[in-house]
Amino acid sequence: MSKLLIVESPSKAKTLKKYLGSDFEVLASYGHVRDLIPKNGAVDTENQFAMKYDIIERNSKHVDAIAKAVKSADSIYLATDPDREGEAISWHIAEILKSKNLLKNKLMKRVVFHEITKGAVEHAIAEPRDISMPMVNAQQARRALDYLVGFNLSPLLWKKIRRGLSAGRVQSPALRLIVERELEIEAFKSQEYWSIHLDALKHQHGFKAKLVQLNNQKVEQFTVINHDQQADIVGKLLLASAGKTTVSRVEKKQRSRSPAAPFTTSTLQQEAVRKLGFTTSRAMRVAQQLYEGVDVGSGTVGLITYMRTDSFSLATEAVMQIRDYVKKNFDADYLPKSPVMYKTKSKSAQEAHEAIRPTDISRSPASVRQYLNDEQFKLYEMIWKRALACQMAPAKFDAVSVDLSVGSDANLFRATGQTLVFPGFIAVYMEGSDDEEEEDESKLPNLETGEVLTVEKIYGDQHFTEPPPRYSEASLVKVLEEYGIGRPSTYASIISTLQDREYVLLDKKRFTPTDVGRVVNKFLTEHFTKYVDYDFTANLENALDSVAEGEREWIPLMDEFWKDFNQQIHNKADVERPGNELIDEACPKCGKPLQKQLSRFGSFIGCTGYNDTPKCDYKRSIDGTANAGADPVAIGIDTATSKEIYLMNGPYGPYLQLGLAIEGEKKKPKRVSIPKEIPLANVNLDTANMLLSLPRDLGLHPETNKKIIANIGRFGPYINHDAKFKSIPKNLSVFSIDLDGAVALLAQANTGPAPLCSLGNHPTEDGQIEVFAGRYGPYVQHGKIRATLPKSVEPESLTMEEALELLSAKAAKEAPAKKTAAKKVVAKKTTAAKPAAEKKISTAKTSKDKPAVKKAAPKKAVAKKTATKKTSADSK
Repeated sequence: MSKLLIVESPSKAKTLKKYLGSDFEVLASYGHVRDLIPKNGAVDTENQFAMKYDIIERNSKHVDAIAKAVKSADSIYLATDPDREGEAISWHIAEILKSKNLLKNKLMKRVVFHEITKGAVEHAIAEPRDISMPMVNAQQARRALDYLVGFNLSPLLWKKIRRGLSAGRVQSPALRLIVERELEIEAFKSQEYWSIHLDALKHQHGFKAKLVQLNNQKVEQFTVINHDQQADIVGKLLLASAGKTTVSRVEKKQRSRSPAAPFTTSTLQQEAVRKLGFTTSRAMRVAQQLYEGVDVGSGTVGLITYMRTDSFSLATEAVMQIRDYVKKNFDADYLPKSPVMYKTKSKSAQEAHEAIRPTDISRSPASVRQYLNDEQFKLYEMIWKRALACQMAPAKFDAVSVDLSVGSDANLFRATGQTLVFPGFIAVYMEGSDDEEEEDESKLPNLETGEVLTVEKIYGDQHFTEPPPRYSEASLVKVLEEYGIGRPSTYASIISTLQDREYVLLDKKRFTPTDVGRVVNKFLTEHFTKYVDYDFTANLENALDSVAEGEREWIPLMDEFWKDFNQQIHNKADVERPGNELIDEACPKCGKPLQKQLSRFGSFIGCTGYNDTPKCDYKRSIDGTANAGADPVAIGIDTATSKEIYLMNGPYGPYLQLGLAIEGEKKKPKRVSIPKEIPLANVNLDTANMLLSLPRDLGLHPETNKKIIANIGRFGPYINHDAKFKSIPKNLSVFSIDLDGAVALLAQANTGPAPLCSLGNHPTEDGQIEVFAGRYGPYVQHGKIRATLPKSVEPESLTMEEALELLSAKAAKEAPAKKTAAKKVVAKKTTAAKPAAEKKISTAKTSKDKPAVKKAAPKKAVAKKTATKKTSADSK
């Protein structure tokens, strides 16, 4: 009996093929197979939100392969991922096969497994189920909601702000979080305060204490607020102490710290950002690889359980296996008397799912190190250690708190310290945190009440309050989860979308909103307040969870959302265009009010009389920095030439120009591109002078004795030698690279480019799939096919599936072009050959009798005309 198992990923298919018998064929759908048609009307709001789907073009050949295999199969098992998206993919595959009448007299079942091990897969196939329509409907509702928001709100943004913008049901509240944090930072006013400290000494053992009580009054953060006040207090305390301090209280406690719960999707992303320096998307890509399977010498096996989960629970079998490992490898004190249970906080978590854990705890990181690349090893080690630590005993500390009196008990300094007496789980794993403060781990000497100690010094420390920190990827994920915005599986795509739309920048691993992001957020919060409200977004997510659990119908939910949202769209059709804000300043040219305006390249100050008659074209950058408007923005005067330096906008991005072009002069003004890594807001006069100093003459090449130049072009910084160009890598600067560095780079150019990373062998064809740095950006390559990576995808975060999709799309795009080119070649050959042959015949006839020439000539002309016509048609 022939059986067909359908999964999402080709690498997962490869792993499963080794577990199943020869009567099983395993095929991959390569992700989603259908999506809404990309135009208005894809969701019919007048007809029960009927959704119009179409097969995704890049996956059509995989659908065809599945359909072909179904014809010869008796049983079909849908084994897509065990979540809503996976359930929906299974349903879409089933619907396509039904529409092709391929399921008559065939068994079709859904199978689900949360780890790719032989036992789990065999158990899933032995207990199949039907497709869960509540889960499918929840996914359809989510997709429909996202579509309706995007297709109705985005065009309004195009009309009111600028084209190419988008709003999303989840991305917009996430943007609001980042913008509001930035506004908090800008509104923050730093305050000065002082803390008073005492350094005490007992038998050469020094320690520090902090003033907590002054004249019987508790010392607060702002009790001491300036230098004079602290100097007065320190002076009085020094006099009162006479070089001595008395121990007035000693308190000893034993503290314990319990281990963190095993990983969920959210906590895995947060820790991968904090501890490993990964992005959220990179963390998910590597986790997917570990889940789908790695060859560990004895065969391919999934190393971790499914990585999209918000449950903290672990299978009883897994808990017992972990406890057994602790028992065998650690002292008895490290194993709690009973298993440690973790309660899932998220209401929407599916307890049937497990937290992320190793599929086999005995498979230690060290034992599989040789089979994993660096990022796979780092992530697996972190998951393994966290799972092991979660079933270990708490860490124990001896904590001591001591009060020291100076002069009298009215003035108290407090010293605290702790000593680790039993490491417990800390021996394996310690959870990280964002913006963590240093914990006082100092060890205090043994002290008794009434003891008199020597005072080394009493002094004040100046501090200033600091604004709240900008969000990192980890802290943004944490707050999104706390608010219930989106779901952990969507966080990576939310962050990528905000960056792709250029609403936020990730600078020094912290998010800063752009001018466009601010304007979009302001527009949405003013006119669509409800839809960027955190509670509304969270409640909608909870409603979708209720649909997935079968507690609520999806169509009434959609109807309730659409009525209000559609009305709001119509009400806001005529609102004023945002982005222009009047400032309290008059135009120096015409006296009319100036305003802050938004352009494609950022904000600038412009005259409100720009559209008046007569027109006033006054424009300048903001705060002395250069934010380009549509017209040239003057930055300052170049001291060497006394010419004005302008920031200009070109077809390839902003650039600097020394002076303006003068009509009639052949010589064009000097110009230089602005590298992408230099934000426009940072382009001031000093930066401009530095850029305009290019190109740099680095000297003569020692072998060729020819000049080497360093410069910046439309594709970034480069060196030029003997008409050969080599890009300058990001870790080097065009302003600091020297002759030796340039010679070394040119030597590398002759050896061919090294890949940025390798994704491994192609799952169905020969050859490696590798990612390279190209002049137009990073690209993925297999054989002769190259596909440029989207801006949102970092080379190290590219998955095998994404790579295969990009390569497949590029191959499909190139195929018609090659076919057309081949036709043109054939046509060209026919055109050239046919007249030549006829010419031969004509010549032969002419040699016999002259009248033949008259007949042959028109025939030759007709042949030429026909051939030309045919070539023209082919080229079309």
